[in-house]
Amino acid sequence: MNKLSTLFLVLLITPISYIYANAGSRDFYQIKVYHLKNSEQEKTVDDFLKTAYLPALHRAGINNIGIFKPVQNTNTQAPENNEKLVYVFIPFKSYTDFAKLESILQKDLKFQEDGKAYLDALHTDAPFERIESILLNAFEGSPKFNLPKLSSPKKERVYELRSYEGPTEKRYKNKVEMFNKGGEIGLFKRLGFNAVFYAEVISGSRMPNLMYLTTFENKADRDEHWKTFGKDEYWLKLKSMPEYQNNVSKNDTRFLTPTDYSDI
Repeated sequence: MNKLSTLFLVLLITPISYIYANAGSRDFYQIKVYHLKNSEQEKTVDDFLKTAYLPALHRAGINNIGIFKPVQNTNTQAPENNEKLVYVFIPFKSYTDFAKLESILQKDLKFQEDGKAYLDALHTDAPFERIESILLNAFEGSPKFNLPKLSSPKKERVYELRSYEGPTEKRYKNKVEMFNKGGEIGLFKRLGFNAVFYAEVISGSRMPNLMYLTTFENKADRDEHWKTFGKDEYWLKLKSMPEYQNNVSKNDTRFLTPTDYSDI
């Protein structure tokens, strides 16, 4: 049997669903944002995430979870009413893994016990004001998330979470294409922006939207990287291309720092 016949036979007996699932599969992400009104709620959520939620996710085979808080007085758009925020980034290998997590947690007795103070809180003493959930699918040009390569203490690190909303769905897709085919991802990589992920928001309060997370040793390191980016010859060429004009209606930037118990 020649090589062509062997290949045909393999394709014939291999389920189409398997071929599809393994052809360029992309990560699936969730970003949970805890909205808190005071330090008491912040402590309750911190204790829950550190002692119950993170260990439970680890037992479920989910690792490299990021837990962040805003860097004080550096957000370009400060949260309303000075509310406290906690961001939780959870990387999944697929949507299926995300969908089954809640069922896993419900069956995890240790999680139920370790998280009792939070899970069984009185309705008159709720541990948070609300939880915002953002679901994302990794870009084709960056299908897997990356661990940041940083050496500075966690408290000095700056993680920059950006979201780009589009004026229409079509123009939004054009901005996604600018990252993938236009080479914007490659530009960030060449300049050492140490990105954790690039992804399309498939469900969230701001649509249509894409988000990405870059990481830096400290604020000065962040500023120097963007200074270099703004003068880069390829970027100046890319942003002036006629096909990539007017594809962003709103750019929101949040500066975050990892908690001492964050995986990344």
